[in-house]
Amino acid sequence: MRSRVVRRFILIAGLLCIIMVAGTTGFVWIEDYSWFEGFYMTLTTITTIGYQELKPLSHSGRVFNSFLIIFGVSALFISVGAMTQTIIELELQDRYGKRRKKRMIQNLHDHFIVCGFGRVGRNASYEFQRANAPFVVLDRNDQRVAKATAAGMLALVADATHDDCLREAGVARAKGLIAALPSDAENLFIILSAKTLNPNLTVVTRVSEEEAGEKLRRAGADTVFTPYAMAGRQLADALLRPHVLEFLDFTRSNIGPKVTMEQLCVTPKTEFTSRPLGQLLESHKSGVIVLAVRKQGGETIFNPPADFNISSGDFLIVMGERPSLERLEQILTR
Repeated sequence: MRSRVVRRFILIAGLLCIIMVAGTTGFVWIEDYSWFEGFYMTLTTITTIGYQELKPLSHSGRVFNSFLIIFGVSALFISVGAMTQTIIELELQDRYGKRRKKRMIQNLHDHFIVCGFGRVGRNASYEFQRANAPFVVLDRNDQRVAKATAAGMLALVADATHDDCLREAGVARAKGLIAALPSDAENLFIILSAKTLNPNLTVVTRVSEEEAGEKLRRAGADTVFTPYAMAGRQLADALLRPHVLEFLDFTRSNIGPKVTMEQLCVTPKTEFTSRPLGQLLESHKSGVIVLAVRKQGGETIFNPPADFNISSGDFLIVMGERPSLERLEQILTR
């Protein structure tokens, strides 16, 4: 739509310029007007704001001026109509787009909210998009929101520190929230507001100053990340443990055999509840590797043996090809 509007304005401007140049040149050539006189005559003729011949026109000049009136005034009216139509279309599109976004957000449940579409929030949003997870982006900058919308994301121009904006994003029905604003104080406001509106919400936040991390946790943040500390550790790992880092990056990318890591929940519906892990893997036969089991109480068992009994509510940290992981997830949820 935006590109069509731009093309339309370019065509309108081009048409008017051609008429102005043709009219000015015609008066200069036929009536020996100066360039300014020719321009002035053309302008007053096609705009119909008042007409008076600067100099008496010859028969040829009047014939030329007659055609200029017909084509010039017609082009001007067409241009005004096209611009009016464009403005109305943009207004209707904006209103319809806002209503459509509102309906889409109202239909979301167990979704995620990304507060801030800066470098951190943008990359988090791309991860949600790659995982086909429902999410909403909130940012005060309309250009960033336009960029998110152009990327196919559901985004709103909103201040996430305000309760009304969080309500508009469906925070009461949301599963999780990322507070990714550059200001620790603003992230603190977001956490307090979000936890008040939805106490069961899982909140992840970034922190610029490590000293503020504990305050954000006390405010209700479940996980606190320090981007600079994480980047520093990765830089060091690139030199100290390059193969480990490459392997971790490999599991998070879509290269090679598309190996990835995932967490799968053991539901009460599955027949493998309270049965050995080896039976599950034997029945699945997909080459999926179980790296760890996260128990409900928070205990993590790394490299669990085949005779380890899994229970309802456990999370399996697994690695494998995505189709195999999807089949295993179906087994655990049916």
